[in-house]
Amino acid sequence: MNKQRVLILCTGNSARSQMAEGLLRSIAGDRFEVFSAGTRPVGLNSNAIIVMREIGIDISQHRSKSVDDFAGQQFDYVITVCDNAREACPFFPGGKAVHHSFDDPARVPSDQQLEAFARVRDEISAWLQEFVENSKRTL
Repeated sequence: MNKQRVLILCTGNSARSQMAEGLLRSIAGDRFEVFSAGTRPVGLNSNAIIVMREIGIDISQHRSKSVDDFAGQQFDYVITVCDNAREACPFFPGGKAVHHSFDDPARVPSDQQLEAFARVRDEISAWLQEFVENSKRTL
């Protein structure tokens, strides 16, 4: 079976899309080839690494990438996880656009960030579980 290609986008490719990439690989890496990028990449957020490590997923070797790095590539799904990325997302021919906006955990006060990152990680995980189940029905 050929894996479906998925590109997950947010603005900075620093947290939400990085966590989603790691989560989707963990949940259904046998079905999906997963990539992430940002419309304005800023580097991987260390809090994303910490909260993913808490659930046994290592994203420490991920790097922040630009959506431009994927220009001309084909994807089965292009998932945006923030409204800014949805608005700035280039068109990927053939890719089904899927959107769900998650809070930016880096925007909360620093003493509350780990809790916010963990909450958003869990929200993304639950949503991706649904995405995987729904994608099974459309095959």
